[in-house]
Amino acid sequence: MEYRIRDFKDHDSNRVIDIFNHYTRNGFAAYTEEVVDYGAIELFREMTQGYPFVVIETEGGALAGFAFLRPFHRMEVFSRAAEITYFILPAHTRRGLGEKLLEIMTEEARRRSIDTILASISSLNEPSILFHEKNGFIRCGCFKAVGKKFNRDFDMIWMQKQI
Repeated sequence: MEYRIRDFKDHDSNRVIDIFNHYTRNGFAAYTEEVVDYGAIELFREMTQGYPFVVIETEGGALAGFAFLRPFHRMEVFSRAAEITYFILPAHTRRGLGEKLLEIMTEEARRRSIDTILASISSLNEPSILFHEKNGFIRCGCFKAVGKKFNRDFDMIWMQKQI
């Protein structure tokens, strides 16, 4: 299957939220326990203002995933760091799309004088931890038992990549 990665457009809003809600319902990648309504796209837009926000589109025009960078912290002294977020639907994983999104986000970060990419990952999301380790991230922090989803406690693992 062919894929195209392109900038997020307004008409992608509902499909992005549908992908996010898939992970809300089916695991620990999304830090929400209840699905969000389509208005939640406004939060994503606000978080990513001035930062890249892209989608993965299949050759048939369906969305397979999305990714964005956002500020790690509001204070200017932390402007060299950004947090990355990406979600790819399970039917489209293990095809190199995660690596491609990371490559694009890394290049976009460099253009913005960002030299540190951070990822916040649930300790119960082992595939994401392994993906980040495989792609040059190191564990740099852990907040023990700060999250609870589906009646299960989890740690928040922070991973970091210098670019």
